[in-house]
Amino acid sequence: MVEFALPANSRVQPGKVHKAAGAKRVKVFKIYRYDPDSGANPRLDSYEVDLDNCGPMVLDALLKIKNEIDSTLTFRRSCREGICGSCAMNIDGTNTLACLKPIEDIKGEAAVYPLPHMPVVKDLIPDLSLPYAQLASIKPWMQTQSPTPPDGERLQSPEEREKLDGLWECILCFCCQTSCPSYWWNGDRYLGPSVLLQAARWILDTRDEMTGERLDALEDPFKLYRCHTIMNCTKTCPKGLNPAKAIGAIKEKMIERRL
Repeated sequence: MVEFALPANSRVQPGKVHKAAGAKRVKVFKIYRYDPDSGANPRLDSYEVDLDNCGPMVLDALLKIKNEIDSTLTFRRSCREGICGSCAMNIDGTNTLACLKPIEDIKGEAAVYPLPHMPVVKDLIPDLSLPYAQLASIKPWMQTQSPTPPDGERLQSPEEREKLDGLWECILCFCCQTSCPSYWWNGDRYLGPSVLLQAARWILDTRDEMTGERLDALEDPFKLYRCHTIMNCTKTCPKGLNPAKAIGAIKEKMIERRL
């Protein structure tokens, strides 16, 4: 039998319990806590939240916990409207945005963890340095060689513009990226669904004039072709996008230019 040894200080231990005194309608949130400076193992702290005095979303509960129960809890958040992607985390076993996840959709205790398979900075904050570096590598901006038109506009037909729907809406929360098994095991070389969706957004943009160079940069056994169409990325996207379809579109472009 093969035995796998976990890294030091990686086993999650039982944590503190915070009771809600006098609350009639209570929801228990079990939240991953980790402070690398302490040298201690990560732990799961339990917080009882009074739902009669709390907003409807998981982010509301986290803010209530931080403001009223435990100020040491650490997480990212900003817009509270599913636009910035800051509050991406694993809630009830699924990668999603805390600001868009209704508490009432969670049956029983609510388990809240950071995005999986990323180094943890602290508590619910993952280190996203790698995916952001991979994003920069695909040059996610318009590249042109021809002179700018006199009126400053590079025009598209409605049909050409429609090809970008389902791509430009990505908010780079990396829920899809961190749900992909291929990225878990090959994240140092495979670009992952979020980054490849961004690549497709520019490859399919008729105003961009560097399509060939973009495809050349992705012609690699790992960067693109480690996608095995597992579909975790599409299932978990909180914006309802389809990264797997975008990856397929890039592969079609690869085939078209060989014909």
